[in-house]
Amino acid sequence: MHQDGHVHAVPSVIDMISAFVVALRTTDDPDLAGDLAAAGVNVLGESTSRGCVQEIIRSAADVVVCYEKHPDDVLFTNLTTLAASAPRPVVVFTSDPDAGKIERSLLAGIQVYAIDGYAANRLRALIHLAQARFRHEQKLRAELDEISNRFDERKLVDRAKGILMRARQISEDEAYRALRSAAMQTKQRLGQVSQHVIHAALYGDAVNRAGQLRMLSQRLVKLYALLATEVAGDGLAAQLEAATARIDENIGILRRALSAPTFGDLIDSVAGPWARLKRAIGEPASRARLAEIDALAAGLLDNAERLTVNLETAGLATKLRVINVSGRQRMLAQQLAKLALLPGLVDPTARPAPGSTEVAMTAFSEGIDYLKSIPLSTPEIRRDLAHATQLWAGFQAALTDSESVSRQPGHGGTISALSDELTDKFDRLTEQYERGMQLLLE
Repeated sequence: MHQDGHVHAVPSVIDMISAFVVALRTTDDPDLAGDLAAAGVNVLGESTSRGCVQEIIRSAADVVVCYEKHPDDVLFTNLTTLAASAPRPVVVFTSDPDAGKIERSLLAGIQVYAIDGYAANRLRALIHLAQARFRHEQKLRAELDEISNRFDERKLVDRAKGILMRARQISEDEAYRALRSAAMQTKQRLGQVSQHVIHAALYGDAVNRAGQLRMLSQRLVKLYALLATEVAGDGLAAQLEAATARIDENIGILRRALSAPTFGDLIDSVAGPWARLKRAIGEPASRARLAEIDALAAGLLDNAERLTVNLETAGLATKLRVINVSGRQRMLAQQLAKLALLPGLVDPTARPAPGSTEVAMTAFSEGIDYLKSIPLSTPEIRRDLAHATQLWAGFQAALTDSESVSRQPGHGGTISALSDELTDKFDRLTEQYERGMQLLLE
């Protein structure tokens, strides 16, 4: 209590404004830190403009106060970095009236740029001004972000509606109602649900395309073998060329659609074996090179399988499994044809290795059983799956007589044709499962 009888409140350190000082501290510069302390500002640290950003952030100061007669690029660059990473009010005192630097001060996020205006008794007022401007700027930025987010969300909703409209063959209003219903059920924003649909569609397509690479690796061997031994009819060269183009196309699409830091190495691991296989099949087909071609294709198959599995687990693993399994049936159909044809084509006295064939046949049957058991089904899917089951029975019968390839040249063509028909059927089924967007909104 003072003699006048009034109690003067002494500000505690907790209530004081905290500041970080950036200054050169030459002999003719003011004692900025001392003047701030005298004005009731808690100075938490002091540094030159070089390397000050980390120190400012560690100090957690409320405001940054700088004194530089001639601000340079270092100060503006560091304050720009600070504004982007840990924004706070900034006051700069200077003697430099350069108009270009005044403009740079605005771009660097400086709230008060005082030219020839330093005075100890003005410090608190200018700090309060900087804080008020900072709050106003932050409010405007938040409003702008909200507008931007709404615009981005609208774009996401429009994109998700387009996916649903194509997948379900429904109108735009019906697609919007489906999204809104899913948002209400899951208590998410409409934009979040839309992003979920887009994300799932992206991974669904990627799993399908990576799965196609597995199938094509085996189909190339089969076609090469038939071409090298002239077992089947015309058109083999064109089919081989189409399969080659399809692999190139799928690898290109996967590179553009997927994150390079996340999946780039896996795509590269596919592209490497493919480049070697592509060069090999580009040379004249030869029976003597069948084993080499098959080995190169096995490398492509293994890496395509690794890519497919990683895509499945990186996306909606439980929901994408159906696309992976259905897509794998295509590869198994081509692999079984290759296993049936290759031994007899390489050596007319050879017979298929029963172990590998039995494993592939068991896997194919298990795949059909799985697809029949899952809840995702439409009349179209049920019809195609029933037809695929019938095709599978006929293919199995042809495979049991695959040793006759060496005795009956036409039989190799029959096995090839049946494997292609079964592959086409599962290609269609895989696309239907991919379009089954009811999976994506559960």
